[in-house]
Amino acid sequence: MTEPGAARRLAIAVGIDIASVVAFVVIGRKNHDESGSLVTGTLKVVAPFLIALALGWVVARAWRAPMAVNTGIVVWLVTLVAGMLLRKFVFDGGTALPFIIVASLFTLLSLVGWRFLAEWRAPKPAAGT
Repeated sequence: MTEPGAARRLAIAVGIDIASVVAFVVIGRKNHDESGSLVTGTLKVVAPFLIALALGWVVARAWRAPMAVNTGIVVWLVTLVAGMLLRKFVFDGGTALPFIIVASLFTLLSLVGWRFLAEWRAPKPAAGT
């Protein structure tokens, strides 16, 4: 990742992924009228998914192609599965089927969706080059 703009793309990808996971938690807490401190309550719920997101980045070696759809798919799967396992077994959180379904769809759309749009918008090489 030595070409110009690579560090910028990496920072953007990390930022969007973190924002996506945090948005998932904040929206979910708001929709369920969860009580407690906004900061500590959100941190407790988001922690397993942010840890899993970091693991997903390592497993996918996302720094190599942070904006690629294939990277997003691996990051999404690891974030979802590891996040649910951490939530259930380490953070004592619920993992009811409706929660898993909503989490799967939201994180798929957010972690893979923006990468799909980025690839779709990226300039295509001219034919024959």
